Amino acid sequence: MPEQTFLVNGERVTVDVEDDVRVLWVLRDLLGVKGPKYGCGINVCKACTSHINGKAFNPCAVPVGALSDSDEITTIEGLPDQVDEGARGPHGLHPMQEAWLDRDVAQCGYCQPGQIMKAVALVRKAREEGRTITDADLDGIRNICRCGTYTRIREAIREGEKQM
Repeated sequence: MPEQTFLVNGERVTVDVEDDVRVLWVLRDLLGVKGPKYGCGINVCKACTSHINGKAFNPCAVPVGALSDSDEITTIEGLPDQVDEGARGPHGLHPMQEAWLDRDVAQCGYCQPGQIMKAVALVRKAREEGRTITDADLDGIRNICRCGTYTRIREAIREGEKQM
């Protein structure tokens, strides 16, 4: 089998796996990274949302062979390491994760890692463009939450943006 090498949460990994295996299965089954969830497997529900080189992506839709040695994947487990220790909240988490706790967003919690990863990417994108997030930005989030906590998700994103 071909070897695939890339970064996951700051650590260089090499796995023996066919090029067409989706990154989600490499993360979960081969590397034991359980934060990105399997929801639909067809890039619709967004439960697996993670970051690749700082941008949101859905590992269920990307074959591992599409990654290069320099690509860095960040999952919910690695998110706190994306900020300085002093910027972490009282639970030692990324400000967006802390906002999720403060706003009591999660019910079942299944979609929450993907929701948080999308929110962080959205805030970063808006900042790169020199602006804050808008209602239209929030309306564009397509991560599905079966529990329907969308109002609290939006509140947490706005709170997390202030703390980032």
